Amino acid sequence: MTKFNRPALLSLLLLTATGSALVARPVAAPRWNTDEARTIAAWKPRAAPRPDPRIEARIRQILSGMTLEQKIGQMTQPSILSVTPDEVRHYAIGSVLNGGGGWPGGNKHASVADWVKLAKAYEQASLSTDMKIKVPVIWGVDAVHGHNNIYGATTFPQNIGLGATNDPDLVERIGRATARQVRATGIGWAFAPTLAVVQNQRWGRSYEGYSSDPALVSRLGSALVRGLQGKLNGDGDVLASAKHFVGDGGTWRGIDQGENRSGEVTLASLHGAGYYAALDAGAQTVMVSYNSWARDGAQVQGKMHGNRALVTGVLKDRLKFDGLVVSDWNAIEQVTGCERDHCPAAFNAGVDLFMVPDNWKSFIAKAVADVREGRVPMARIDDAVSRILRVKLRMGLLERPTSAGKLTGDTAHLDARALAQEAVRKSAVLFKNDNAVLPLAPGKRILVVGAGADSFPAQSGGWSMTWQGDETDNADYPLGETLLGGLKRVYGADQVAYSADGSLFAAGKYDAVIAVMGERPYAEMKGDVRWPAPLAHSVLYPDQAALLARVAGQGTPVVSVLYSGRATYSTDLINRSDAFVAAFLPGSEAGALADLIAGRQGLDFHGRLPVAWPNTACPSGSEPIGERLFARGFGLSYAHRVATGRLAEAPIVPACP
Repeated sequence: MTKFNRPALLSLLLLTATGSALVARPVAAPRWNTDEARTIAAWKPRAAPRPDPRIEARIRQILSGMTLEQKIGQMTQPSILSVTPDEVRHYAIGSVLNGGGGWPGGNKHASVADWVKLAKAYEQASLSTDMKIKVPVIWGVDAVHGHNNIYGATTFPQNIGLGATNDPDLVERIGRATARQVRATGIGWAFAPTLAVVQNQRWGRSYEGYSSDPALVSRLGSALVRGLQGKLNGDGDVLASAKHFVGDGGTWRGIDQGENRSGEVTLASLHGAGYYAALDAGAQTVMVSYNSWARDGAQVQGKMHGNRALVTGVLKDRLKFDGLVVSDWNAIEQVTGCERDHCPAAFNAGVDLFMVPDNWKSFIAKAVADVREGRVPMARIDDAVSRILRVKLRMGLLERPTSAGKLTGDTAHLDARALAQEAVRKSAVLFKNDNAVLPLAPGKRILVVGAGADSFPAQSGGWSMTWQGDETDNADYPLGETLLGGLKRVYGADQVAYSADGSLFAAGKYDAVIAVMGERPYAEMKGDVRWPAPLAHSVLYPDQAALLARVAGQGTPVVSVLYSGRATYSTDLINRSDAFVAAFLPGSEAGALADLIAGRQGLDFHGRLPVAWPNTACPSGSEPIGERLFARGFGLSYAHRVATGRLAEAPIVPACP
């Protein structure tokens, strides 16, 4: 098969649905202009993977028997909320997905059996098409910290917390556990890991990145790929998706889906670092990012979904990626000249599989017309479908669809509590422990304050049961433990009092106060803290600052625990605390923090900051030395006691200058 990006003229024979000749059109392969060539050259070339001759021959065999409409069907990925199994059959759909908040029958508490029933229905439909060789559908899901859409599944700390562990072995084991959870529901593709190298904590997806350090992102991202994919064709293996290509963690002022103003070298070496490692680990899919790129802040390159030099020139040609490239949710509509259901530019840029959750029927019709009328070369379609087939063949789907696996329907695989508890204990970072307040010995009378102490949504964050992690409550988490639950387990229910608003506090009544503060759940877009708002926890959540002030400085030691998806200015809160723990977003097993607070069985803090913690409410976003309260890599422990003392507080202004 001749690839569309080779410098040659390709003679295409466009076909009708019946396979009869329509018209022969010479199509010029794209050539790289000076700017595109400069962009590509900034990336270190990568060796091409060795092709499997049997798979490549099978691809050619399948492709030769497909109509244009069937090929476009394979390139289409609707949401389970908008496509029926019969439509999967009729349109030869190649993939379906569910986003956060997409459940079988719209039921948030859908059972594993419900998920499996729908997965099998889609697969059976895909094996009942009129294609000469039947190709099973593949289902993708945002399983980004465990199988987080599923009622009763253990969820793990969000990636920023895993970055604090700096433990690739742990992350790989989490990948394996997540893959088993996903396969238990009959699904075969997880949209993870996120490889964003986060440079500005204002970004609402900061917690989805492991670190601001590209080396750490590379280590942990590749570990998750290995964990998810295994050997790729086993009962406990799922496809991984390296995302979002490229530069999403470096947008100006952290604006979600905004503009990355890096130079091409920074784009490649900083924001692209994780992709080398993920591809070397065998990642079979790459998801394109919503953001745009403006070289050095001046030369606007446009949205990534339409950037041919990066998607084809870099990813496919320079990095020799031979898997499939998938778009993000309705992202093609952001490309100049495109609509939600129509984007020849994204086809020609190199996108292979199109996530068009709702408008997929009109997308198929318009894509077919684009090929017939010469706007998209048939060679580009054949390249895309070949990549989709290659990935499915590598998974062994044509021999055994995903739902036929031994794990399918086995609810026991949703439970990974012990592993999640280990991750929680390893991810917490100790900022302060003056006067050796921690560990808190057994027998202490403890008052717990703060609504987050007994809240699964607060400890889990976004991408937890729903897209934003909101519109949920504790009843949506039947498996797990809140911090309050963990404290009662460790110290005894009679020794632990709970007062969300702190009204039970009285000086001398308790031996210690544990104050739990945290952000409200959020995800992309809604989670941004837009400039010029100060990035300060006390400004974002003044009620929590007031709660801490109510119990602090009255002779009772105060241990503060902060749930957050990013590093925010918190010096005022740290100064009001005798001990301070950054717990990030620990997931469904926050109760494991209680074991750490008590120092049970010799447990100690090992977490280290994966990003710098700011000493200003208006950080620039690039972590300069002058803006660091605690540098990346900082973290105290019981074994090495250091007095933090009172820290210099910066003024918190209502708006950043």
